[in-house]
This record gives sequence, structure tokens and C-alpha cells, in this order.
Amino acid sequence: MKRSNRLVLLVGVFLAVVAFVGILLLVRSPQGEVVQQAPTTGPVVVASTDIPLSSRIREDQVTTTIIALNAIAPGAYKDPSQVIGQIVREPVAKGAQITSAILGTNTSGTVTNIVTPVGLRSIAVQVDQLTGVGTAIKTGDFVDVIIGLTGTDFPVTGLDGALVPATTINSNSAKVLIQGLQVTGTLLPPVATTEATPSASPGTGGNPIALTPQGEIVILAGTAQQVEAIKFVQMSDPQNSNQRTITLVLRSPDDFIDPATGAALPPVEVKTTGIILKTLVDSYGVLPPEVVQTQGAPVVAAPSPTAAP
Repeated sequence: MKRSNRLVLLVGVFLAVVAFVGILLLVRSPQGEVVQQAPTTGPVVVASTDIPLSSRIREDQVTTTIIALNAIAPGAYKDPSQVIGQIVREPVAKGAQITSAILGTNTSGTVTNIVTPVGLRSIAVQVDQLTGVGTAIKTGDFVDVIIGLTGTDFPVTGLDGALVPATTINSNSAKVLIQGLQVTGTLLPPVATTEATPSASPGTGGNPIALTPQGEIVILAGTAQQVEAIKFVQMSDPQNSNQRTITLVLRSPDDFIDPATGAALPPVEVKTTGIILKTLVDSYGVLPPEVVQTQGAPVVAAPSPTAAP
């Protein structure tokens, strides 16, 4: 081999080594670590079909897609297993990202949009921790409305013909007024109090649950007749606060949404008798007090087992 050819070969090998070393220097950081390019895309769970309000998300209703990181909504989920079986708190359109806001896990206490079903009317009622299931009712839930009336709501005619409240007898009355109303919105106003923090009791997961004066506004969708009945009950409360008169009880969404198809099911009306004191005595075996006559004024003794019907 000629010397010139040998020189060219050596120069080529030298340049190859230099290029190799340069590539290593370019892909390594000053600390000697390999520099990896930051990802620009990521997975997100989206609806593969329209999902109605109050539906439990089925496996065939969601899928995972890869999109730009700057296009992923706050609170969006990355794995379908995180959302399957959860209840959507607002209607979801096909292709929309599934976020914590849609599942109602980041409720901020504000109503941003009310979606009233076609043909129904939305009306607001006020409840508290005792009359509103711990103020844990969320948009998309289904509730029954129970009313409780007292003697002041049932005036009777006295001997002189005047109407007087029935306060000398137990005239309390409770009744399931309306069944299966859908919640279209909720509002948790802040509690304005300067009192000391109330005592708390352990809740699920070991977290304390404080009994506070927290109130909740629950917006219900009903027919024209149903909202008339609710308004009348609200007006029957002397304080016009309806915290005492109206109680909301929570229903299972599976009573109103077909878990297999996601289609809405019509409410099934359950007939109830309502409850007064006589009903408790006649149907539940509650013992009325026994009047004992003495030489003085009559006294009321404790209930006697022989007095049960």
C-alpha cells in the first residue's frame, strides 16, 4: 500500500473517532448523564360516546388518547380505571376529557351552569347537615323530598269558632312528598362564624367530621306541579327558611339510570302512608303514655306494655 493511501486511511479513522466523541459529548450533560428530551405529549381519558348526566361511566364509554401536554385539561385522568363506575356530574360530549370537575370531586361551592332537562323546571331548596344528607348532595344525584309539619301548620276550630293552632296535641306529620327528583346544581355558601371550632367526630378513613351550621342550596328539577308543591311547603315555614320543613333523602342513581345501557329510567312511585302519632302507635307498636288518676290532678305515667295494640 502506498504511503499516501495509508495516510488518507489514518485521517479517516481519526475523523471518525472525533465525530464519535463529539456525539457522546452532545448527548451527555456536564455531569455525565444522558440528556433526555422532555415529553411534549401524554395520555388522557376521553369519552368515546355521549355520557348523560347522572350516569355511571361504563368501560365502553371511555378511551385513552395521546394529545399535547398543553392541551390536557386541569384534573384530567390518565387511566380509564380511575373513572369507570364513577358518576358524571354534568353531561359529557363525545371526545371530551374526563376531569375531576366532571366527577364532582373538586366541588368549589359555586354553581357555574344549570342544565334543566327539557319540560322540567329547576327550583332551589335550602338544607343543612341534618336535612341534606350532611350537605354531601351533588349535581346529578337523585333525591326524595320529605316534608315535616307541626301543629302550627294544622289550625283547628275552637269552641268559639276561632281557628287556633293545634298545640295541645301531638299534631306532627311527616310524608314523602315527591320522589325521584334530579339535582341540577348545588351551592355550598361559606359559613360565616367567629365561634370556636365545633367538636368533631371520626368519619370514614379516620377523617374528623365537624358539625357546623353549614347550609347547602340544592337545585331540583321537577314538573310544574312538583315545584308548586315545593314552593307551598317553603311558604308554610314561619321562618321562611324551609330548613325544618323540607328534608332531602339520597337515592341510588341505579334506580333511575340503566347500568347496562346508560339510558334514563322513569321514576317508580312508591306509595307511602305518611306518619302521624297514631300511625306510630297502630303500625309500629309505639306505646302511648298511660294517664293515671290520683286524688289530685291526673299525671301521665310511663308507657305500659299492656297498652300496646
